[in-house]
Amino acid sequence: MILDVAEKVASRDGLEGFTFQALAKELQAHPTSLYRHFRDKDELILELIDDLRARSYGGQLKATGSWRDDLRTQARHIHEHYMRYPVFAWQMAARTTRRPTEFANVEFALGCLRRAGLDDDEAVMFVRVVGNVIRSLSAMEAGLQALDPDSRDRDTLAWELEYRRLPADTYPIIAGLTAPLAAIGDPRVFDSAVDMLLDSVEFRVREKSAEA
Repeated sequence: MILDVAEKVASRDGLEGFTFQALAKELQAHPTSLYRHFRDKDELILELIDDLRARSYGGQLKATGSWRDDLRTQARHIHEHYMRYPVFAWQMAARTTRRPTEFANVEFALGCLRRAGLDDDEAVMFVRVVGNVIRSLSAMEAGLQALDPDSRDRDTLAWELEYRRLPADTYPIIAGLTAPLAAIGDPRVFDSAVDMLLDSVEFRVREKSAEA
C-alpha cells in the first residue's frame, strides 16, 4: 500500500515534492509510522523503483534460441518502462537498487552475452556498456516527456524552427537535413542504437574466433 501511494505522490508532485510528510498525509497516517518500514526517503525510492520494474516486465524475460533477440527484447522492455514512469527516469538510470528485479535483469543479460560467445570478463564489460547506453537513451527520452509542457514545446520547436533558420552558407549540412533532424521522437533512433550495440558484440565474437 505504501508503494502504491508513493508512486501516486511522486508522479503528481515530482521527486522534489515527494516527502514522508506528503506520503503520510495521503495515507492518513503520521510520518513517523513510515520509518517502521523504510529507513529514509532514499530507501523508499529504491524499493519503489525496483517494484515498478517488476510491475512493468518482471518475469517476462525468457531466454530463447537467440541471444540477440533476447537482449533486444530486454532493451525494449526497459525503454517502455522508462517512458511509462518518466518522473523516475534519472533515478532509474543512475542508481542501483540492489533488489530482486535488478538482479534478475543483470543475470539475464550476462546469460545472453555468454551465449553470444563472450568470455566472462568481456561479458561483464559489455553488460555495463549495453546497459548504460540503453538506460541513458531511455532516460533522455523520458526526461523530455517529464518536462513541463512549455519547456518541452520550446525544445521541440527549436529543432523544427530554429534549425531551419540557420544560414545555409555557414551550416550547409544542417540546412540540407532539417526535416529529419526535426524528428526528435523518431523511434528508430533507439532501435538503431540497440542494433549498433549488438553488432559490436557480434564483431567482438568474430574477432575472438579469428584470434583462436
